[in-house]
Amino acid sequence: MACDAAETQKHVKIAARKARLRSTGLALETISGFAFERRKAVRHTECVLQAGSRGAPNCTFLQAEESAILTVSERIKAARTYENLTGAQIYEHAIRRKEAVIGYDGQLVVETGQHTGRSPNDKFFVREPSSEGHIDWGKSNRPIDAAKFDALFERVAAYLSEREVFSLDCYVGADERYRLPVRVLTEYAWHSLFARNLFIVPEVPAADFKPEFTVVDAALFQAQPSRDGTNSPTFILVNFARRMILIGGTRYAGEIKKSVFTLMNYLMPLRDVLPMHCSANVGKHGDVAIFFGLSGTGKTTLSADSARPLVGDDEHGWSADGIFNFEGGCYAKVIKLSQKAEPEIWDATHRYGTVLENVTYDPISRRLNLDSQEKTENTRSAYPIEFIPNVVPGSKAGHPRTIIMLTADAFGVLPPISKLSGEQAMYHFLSGYTAKVAGTERGITEPTATFSTCFGAPFMVHHPTVYAKLLGDRIAKHQVNCWLVNTGWSGGAYGVGQRMSIAHTRAMVNAALNGRLLAASFTREPFFGLEIPDAVPDVPPEVLNPRNAWADTAAYDAAAKRLAGLFAQNFEPFENQSSDGLRAVAIKP
Repeated sequence: MACDAAETQKHVKIAARKARLRSTGLALETISGFAFERRKAVRHTECVLQAGSRGAPNCTFLQAEESAILTVSERIKAARTYENLTGAQIYEHAIRRKEAVIGYDGQLVVETGQHTGRSPNDKFFVREPSSEGHIDWGKSNRPIDAAKFDALFERVAAYLSEREVFSLDCYVGADERYRLPVRVLTEYAWHSLFARNLFIVPEVPAADFKPEFTVVDAALFQAQPSRDGTNSPTFILVNFARRMILIGGTRYAGEIKKSVFTLMNYLMPLRDVLPMHCSANVGKHGDVAIFFGLSGTGKTTLSADSARPLVGDDEHGWSADGIFNFEGGCYAKVIKLSQKAEPEIWDATHRYGTVLENVTYDPISRRLNLDSQEKTENTRSAYPIEFIPNVVPGSKAGHPRTIIMLTADAFGVLPPISKLSGEQAMYHFLSGYTAKVAGTERGITEPTATFSTCFGAPFMVHHPTVYAKLLGDRIAKHQVNCWLVNTGWSGGAYGVGQRMSIAHTRAMVNAALNGRLLAASFTREPFFGLEIPDAVPDVPPEVLNPRNAWADTAAYDAAAKRLAGLFAQNFEPFENQSSDGLRAVAIKP
């Protein structure tokens, strides 16, 4: 890159003061519009990175002579590597290797063993100069030393050198402008089919494919915490300098999906794109809606609408051009899945090509028992998005007209639907509130408030206010209508009240989506500052105000005050970094 010598030297000195490069030498490459450090044999390389809004970064660097390096794939010399297999070929390997059985309808049915969900306490980020200033270090984003990573990777590479490895070249991001090429290397054959179902895979593999990140999943390799600096034998390590994710000690395939989502949550804000843990659909007039919500709030159910084609069910980006799906598939929770209530997900779960995790089945007939929690409550179905008949071609759409933020309030005090201002939407986005009830997790015996920032705290890499500001800017610019929808309890807390009727919830969501609610009159309730519509078509009026649904209004008031106090306590870490407008709408105890 040509540049003025004096200006270059100036930037080199600034960078040198910030961090000295490692003794082996580091060079910088552009990855999806950003520069990341890459290990090379060089004499000297320095760079100052300034993220551009949409295009390439403003990056000045002085680069000396360098020698060729080995890619991750070249470093891992497996006993045999199978590259870009078709679904049918993967089936054959999975059966040959006794990794899976074939279900009654042709599904690939697998068990993940000890780990039937993610291991959030086992995720670490390598602390290195190019990314450490961007990462919000804390409980979800813990550091690990680069030398520890390097040593562990060498042991994983040696381990895989004696085994078969399955390699898949794929993409993340339906919008080509922000698409990330990723190579996924797995010890298990069925993990390769999982990645094939969840990510974007071209019909014909590109001959010149160059991955910008590589996922290495050695499912059966276990770390030694005292030696490797990990929390347990399980590890999910993200290294932005080496453009690699290293996974081991777990067979749960969701770690592959969510670690790649974590990559996008880091990369996209640097390009002025908001990454979102949400589902999205589009109405017949091109009106786009997005649905934020944690597990159990109805995000997947409410966004699956025969009248509104699906953009995606879980992970999206919102750029200057509109929204786009990060993925090429769906990863649906299927415990107690109902054919009547969710026919599209049911059909996708009962066909060849789908991967089913920890689902109970009859050993003779291979018919599924989706009601069984014998192995876990977190049973999953992974399938390509084209298995859903009603989808948006290309998985891209315009700017949202409506945002629905979902919560399942087990205390029974939040309104079933309320209108949010832009600042209130940012506040509830930062809060990410829902509640767990007895039986959903071990040790939960009564309703428990849960706050997951940005409706996806474990996957957010930057400070939460970075994402909230991106959301607030888009809401204001595109005049988006925002609503808080409670799919939880009414008439009392869990155990006393009743779960919101799905028919009433759908009627309220439909009224919000088609614009009929915008003309309604509203009443402001005193505890959370929420605007409650006085009437909604096809919904009994006594349902709308939660206080009126309680037999004991004094008990309601006490419960509402308690929940308001929990909101206020949760907001305290964000208060100093929030705008005056955001602090003004914050819920007070």
